[in-house]
Amino acid sequence: MDKLMFQENDTIGSVIYVDTNQVLIEVEDNEKISLLNVGSIVAIQTTRSFEFTIGIIDKVRRKANELMELEDLTDEYNESLEEAYISSDVIQVSLIGTYKTVDGDTKNCFKRGIDTFPQITHHCYSINGNNLKLFMNIISDDVSLEKQLVIGKFAIDDNATAILDGDKFFQRHASILGSTGSGKSWCVANLIEEASKLNNPNIIVLDMHGEYKSLCDTDKKYADYYKIAGPEDLENDDEKYVFLPYWLLNRDEMLSMILDRSDNNAPNQASRFTFHVRELKEETLRELGKSKVLSTFTVDSPIPFNMEALITRLKEDDTKKGIGANNKPVKGEWEGKLTRFISRLETKIMDKRYGFLFQPNINTLNYDWLSKLLCKMIGADYERKGIKIIDFSEVPSDVLPIVTGIISRLLFDVQIWMDEEKRTPFAILCDEAHLYLPIQEDADSVQKQALGNFERIAKEGRKYGISLVVISQRPSDVSKTILSQCNNFLVLRLSNDRDKSVIRNLLPDALKSILDQLPLLDVGEAIAVGDAILLPSRIRLKTPQLKPMSATKNFWIEWENTKADNAAIIEAIENMRCQTKE
Repeated sequence: MDKLMFQENDTIGSVIYVDTNQVLIEVEDNEKISLLNVGSIVAIQTTRSFEFTIGIIDKVRRKANELMELEDLTDEYNESLEEAYISSDVIQVSLIGTYKTVDGDTKNCFKRGIDTFPQITHHCYSINGNNLKLFMNIISDDVSLEKQLVIGKFAIDDNATAILDGDKFFQRHASILGSTGSGKSWCVANLIEEASKLNNPNIIVLDMHGEYKSLCDTDKKYADYYKIAGPEDLENDDEKYVFLPYWLLNRDEMLSMILDRSDNNAPNQASRFTFHVRELKEETLRELGKSKVLSTFTVDSPIPFNMEALITRLKEDDTKKGIGANNKPVKGEWEGKLTRFISRLETKIMDKRYGFLFQPNINTLNYDWLSKLLCKMIGADYERKGIKIIDFSEVPSDVLPIVTGIISRLLFDVQIWMDEEKRTPFAILCDEAHLYLPIQEDADSVQKQALGNFERIAKEGRKYGISLVVISQRPSDVSKTILSQCNNFLVLRLSNDRDKSVIRNLLPDALKSILDQLPLLDVGEAIAVGDAILLPSRIRLKTPQLKPMSATKNFWIEWENTKADNAAIIEAIENMRCQTKE
């Protein structure tokens, strides 16, 4: 590959100021200032002839020196007001990396980090034309063919394909952030489309609004569709409906849904619940002859038990009399202390919105059902695509954190308890993450259950082959612990100052100035920053072949051409009453 060659007309000016992150360049030819744009790439000469420091222009400004007081001028220098100004053009450059024409046996390579800082009076050159094409090719070619994740085109050069390192993107967690309507769904669809080209992709998409179902519907589908069973699906045996039976919940998850901590009898209620659940799980293991599990299991172990039997035992405790002197009945130890707890539990069980938890398919009581579920989620099957879309659109918002938390905890635990050499990596794409992964201070007891599971994956998942991709329109509302563990960011248009501030705090100082472009991004444009791409870049995302169902309505046009459908409104009301769209 040819090396970058700079001519006299590529010279911008000379260095007049240097610090650890930025350089100021005084532009020598004032006419060139109009050709310099924010976001353009420049090369700065170093003390080594084969090495240049690469930077991105942050600011272009005209600096006017102080006007000399005219009364202090002698007649000899008493010139016009305009001539008393001595003006100079200055550009501010953030230092990004180092380009070397030769580095050992390697030629024409770019790496992040600064090997040699520029010095005062060193020349700065614009990278444009053929040099820009060569440089962008160097960036793209740095990623070996088997790791390439094509995401779109570089905004500064439409002929250069923007390629991420697929390994690094998923290895170190990632975030896709942007305001509503900025193109996040297209970005996710692109990731799924590219991953579907691999032989054995393993991705789970937690789809909060059912918008990615369109990626599963056609002959060239990229993924398999699953749905958390809604009220109308409880009697359906189709494997696309996912049940998460109550016995999968650990003690704290179950109690966070049912226990009222303000109740004076809460400790008694938690105690009897824990006692009976453990006892019922033990009975299941004895009936099945699982002696090995029997010797080590805990109340949190995912072992099936009968909910009706649990309620029967709690009611016996709640009504059982004690025996006093002369064998006379007295108030029992637990009598009347469990009434409210039982009532809250029965209310949850009868509510069909929670049917996937408390009215699951009868098959879910089988001991081997959990193995089949997780093989379906992260195992191999020649009939499946390897990418799973799980639709959460009918899950009540109050238990959404519990449901996502159950799935993440089970997946993480399976990886922990699997032999290291037999683990295969998988990624969890967390759509609308702010709904169930809030910042710790704002989380209630239910949300904290899910938050703990996901934060554990964020901190430890890399060791076990689990990657998180956090997708949100409100990064300021997402757990700071989780976002701080992400090392790759695709940031689309953001205008909210709180959201921009969160992202700014996550990036190195040298890259913060690039975020000033966020409010100016067009729909489908993103700033790519992180381990997966050498040069922080503005990218135009490619249009996915299968588009998610997230198109923005054309309000003005539809108000002109389309009347509201009264029949559809009436049908929607019946659907609301039935808790079903079918």
